[in-house]
Amino acid sequence: MGYIQEEHGSTLVEVVDIARATLYEAHELTEILSKDIEAGWRNIVIDLSECDFIDSTYLGAIVISLKKINDLGGQLRLVGLQPEVIEMFRLTKMNKIFKIFENREDALDSFK
Repeated sequence: MGYIQEEHGSTLVEVVDIARATLYEAHELTEILSKDIEAGWRNIVIDLSECDFIDSTYLGAIVISLKKINDLGGQLRLVGLQPEVIEMFRLTKMNKIFKIFENREDALDSFK
């Protein structure tokens, strides 16, 4: 369990292999994505297919990462949001800020 990186050409997919993402995992995600961005990745997909729940701290970590990558001209996509996770995005209206896809192929194609 944790995070799995997959490279797809010029796009990096960070698979979140965690059922419940909370404060501890938020810190780890921030560190991972910061390192990815510092390494030069400008197209990143966060795959949340295995994640049944995120708290506001974890959502905040995703928002911070979006701002960092956007400031450098990059893009961040989300894929595979489970019902409780998508509800968190809707309640906070973050579903209007992020580009969210149902499957990884569509998310990867969106960078073309």
